Formats: sequence, C-alpha cells, structure tokens
Amino acid sequence: MIELPKINLKEIAKQGNVLTGGHRLCAGCGAGSTARQVMLAAKALGDPYMVVNATGCLEVATTIYPYTAWKAPWLHNAFENAAATASGALAAFEAMMRKGQMEKKHINMIVFGGDGGTYDIGIQSLSGAIERGHDFLYVCYNNGAYMNTGIQRSSGTPQCASTTTSPAGKVIPGKIKWQKPLAEIMAAHDIPVFTASPAYYKDLMQKVQAGLKHDGPAFLLVDSPCNLGQRYAPDISMETTKMAIDTCFFPLYATYKDEWILTSRSKTIAMKPDLKKPVEEYLKMQGRFKHLFKPENRHVIEEMQKKIDEDWENLLKLERVTHE
Repeated sequence: MIELPKINLKEIAKQGNVLTGGHRLCAGCGAGSTARQVMLAAKALGDPYMVVNATGCLEVATTIYPYTAWKAPWLHNAFENAAATASGALAAFEAMMRKGQMEKKHINMIVFGGDGGTYDIGIQSLSGAIERGHDFLYVCYNNGAYMNTGIQRSSGTPQCASTTTSPAGKVIPGKIKWQKPLAEIMAAHDIPVFTASPAYYKDLMQKVQAGLKHDGPAFLLVDSPCNLGQRYAPDISMETTKMAIDTCFFPLYATYKDEWILTSRSKTIAMKPDLKKPVEEYLKMQGRFKHLFKPENRHVIEEMQKKIDEDWENLLKLERVTHE
C-alpha cells in the first residue's frame, strides 16, 4: 500500500541545505530546486545519506573543480553507470559493516540523473540495479533534452519540441516521437514509482521520504524546467511546470504493485475536471514549441491534446480500479 508520510515543512527548513549556494546552475533551473528539496527531505529522516550523481547539468554546475556546493558524501560517475555505482557503494558499506570497519547503520542512498543519463544512456544500469534489489532512491530530473551538451533531443524530449538535433522545419515539426513512458517502465519493475514537480515541494518531499523508507529501490521522476533549452524567461520556471500539471501533460501520482494514486494538484484536477487546461496553454509558454502555432502545424497541437486526454483518462481508470 502507498502511504505518503506527513512532514513538517517548517522543521525541515530549519535544518540547513545540503545543496548550498555558490553553484553555477542557470537562473531558473529546476534541477537545483529539485536537488535541494530532495536532500532536505532526506536529511530530515535522520539517517546518514550519500549522493551519487550522473554526469549532467546538476553534476557539472555544482562541482566545478576545485569547488563543491554539496554538504554530503558525493560521488560523480559517467552518464551510463549511476545506479551501478550506487550498487557498488552499498555493497561496500555492507561488507565494511560485516567486518566491523564501520558502524552498522541504515544509509539513505540518493542517485541523481538527468533524462539523458536515465531515459537513454543509463537505463540498462538502472534496470539491472533495480532487478538486484539495491536499496536506493533514484531521482530523474527530466528537463527534456541533453541540456548541458548542446540541447540535443533525448527520449525524454516531448514530441514536437525543437532541439538542436530535432529542429523544427518544413519537413518535420520538431521531434517526431512521443517521450518514452519511463515512469511506467520503472513501475513494471514492481517498485514504488512517483512523479513530482519542484513547484509542489511538499508533495515532492513526501515522495522522497516514502521512497527512502521503502526497503529496496524506488524511483522518482521529476519535471525539471529548463529555461535555456525550453526557451522561456527564467522567472517563470515554476509557472511552466505548474502548467504541465494543470494541462495533465505531466500528472502527479504514486504507484506500487498495481496501486495508482493521484497526488497534490492532479488529485484536485481529477475531482474538479473544469480545472484541466488545454495543452496549448503549456506549449505557448515555451519557445521550443513556437513553430506549432503556425497555421500549417495547428493539427499537431490537436493530436497532442488527444494523446494527453487519452493518457489522463487511462490514469483515472487505474486510480478508480485501485479504490474499488
């Protein structure tokens, strides 16, 4: 059964940040907000914690040699092996505890990876570590492209978004394929899976604690706004991710063992369907979708709306089955 723990935000905020200021993430970057919230929630549990960070925006901008913005044991690895690195570290801790070389304690392992290092390059390592049952929380901050290497498309890039390797033009209106259903793929591994947004920080931190309290692997997919790659003013980052939820482009939910629960804003929209907004409200906020508003491409928005409506209705059906 899925249970999101109650948290006291005021008490959590008093602890002090694990990801500090002084990093070089872009103004308006969702990854920084996400990492800060994740680590505050982890710190509040009171157990020792460690961070493994795949190559990506978060890693590059928070640990430019010889500086670091992390107040935590932190390990960088390549794009493809974050989950394997966490697996090895956990195995090493267990071995040292058996030998009496370190005190026996539960260690909260948190792994961060972007969409490139999770949807694409790192999915084999992640799937393998989950199958082996290693006890970690994997946090994928999906900003919709390989942002730190030139804004190339990934399989987490939304359909029809314009990137440097899927440019919108006369032949194709941006990326052709719909994004990979990564949360559902992870749920098929029979582990707790959560979706979250840094705009709804209480919901996100509850899910972090639920994932860390679970005995075994858990997965958190976060909609991580990126003003550089998604092309909008940096002061509206939280507004863009809120609109992703309000249009049901990125619903918030928790799932485990065929149980599906809508959470936070998505739960409100399910109870009050009139609050659901058309997807073009989300698309028009971002330059990466600007081409879709040309007369010859309006049909693409209609097709996207149909797909989003179908996915939302399927999610509502899954939740209804859960509560029957």
